Amino acid sequence: MQKVKFGKTQLKAARFGLGCMRFPKSQEETSQLVRYALDNGINYLDTAYIYKDSEEKLGIALQGGYRNKAIIATKSPVWDVKKYDDFEKYLDEELIRLKTDYVDLYLLHSLGSQNYESVLKYDGFTFLDKMVKKGKIRHKAFSFHGTNELFKEIFDAFDWEMAQVQLNILDEFQQAGLDGLVYAHNKGAATVVMEPLRGGHLITNYPTEIDKLLDEYPTKRLLIEWAFRWLYSLREADVILSGVSTLEQLKQNLAIFEQGEYDCMSKEDLFLMTQVREIFEKKNAVNCTSCGYCMPCPYDVNIPEVFKLYNSVSMMSNHFIDKLVYKDSLMFSGNGADKCVDCGVCKVHCPQSIDIPEELKKAHSVLTNR
Repeated sequence: MQKVKFGKTQLKAARFGLGCMRFPKSQEETSQLVRYALDNGINYLDTAYIYKDSEEKLGIALQGGYRNKAIIATKSPVWDVKKYDDFEKYLDEELIRLKTDYVDLYLLHSLGSQNYESVLKYDGFTFLDKMVKKGKIRHKAFSFHGTNELFKEIFDAFDWEMAQVQLNILDEFQQAGLDGLVYAHNKGAATVVMEPLRGGHLITNYPTEIDKLLDEYPTKRLLIEWAFRWLYSLREADVILSGVSTLEQLKQNLAIFEQGEYDCMSKEDLFLMTQVREIFEKKNAVNCTSCGYCMPCPYDVNIPEVFKLYNSVSMMSNHFIDKLVYKDSLMFSGNGADKCVDCGVCKVHCPQSIDIPEELKKAHSVLTNR
């Protein structure tokens, strides 16, 4: 398993990180899974306060000397913080659950506009700095769901040591995207990729045309292999998380990552992934190319971002993260489709002749429907 320098943290992290949200039901199976991962080169373990009983199970699994093999990353439930002291209260709970005195990386969880406002309001940056001094956390980090613009604003606001973003072959230009990943990497931060398979939907819910496309390609690989390969080819992606719930899944992922190298995708391979994405994008709800000619909206609707999320939900059959981003980032910051008054200014400039106000209504309905 390839290990890399993890930004400016001085840690050495395996490129395959174990996502711990979907552990098996039994503690015995969980311990077997975690210890097999650690015994076979994986050392990065990603959990969170909100992941049901994940922290408790992980804490037990790491007994018997396994804690020393692990880089533990867990996350603060920012949305539950109502005063400054709550930050440390939740961290102390997590340390008890994990049966450890410290965590290697502590993330402010799922920063979008709303959660980021809570961080600023309750002085989350001071909290992180103080916890480093107390020795309860080693390194300061955040995970993100929101726009690329917001990602850069948050990243530049603090001395972050790691940023975790959603990225996969469909999300190169969504959320923080590949541009955000490169931005953080070039500024010296460690980077972690989540949702490499869109919660598994990418490989369980794809159009049949993709099978034909892959069958005709000279190099034979499953879509899951191509998806991971696209990511671990990126020099800017330090750790790629994969959540597994069985030992069989873990072994499958280990076999894929054992072949992982930087720059392993040829120009032909990259074009193949572009074709895969384009097949998915045929399921888009609206033919928006994000050209931006409709902007600025006089009522502050971020039209291209609304349509990106609308198309993403359509493409992946109701992916909940996109709805979360819409509510937490665009609507909360006053840039959602609910601000549209049907003035029609945008329609005049759209080269695709989209009835933008009408499509914004549809988008808002879909993105706010649970």
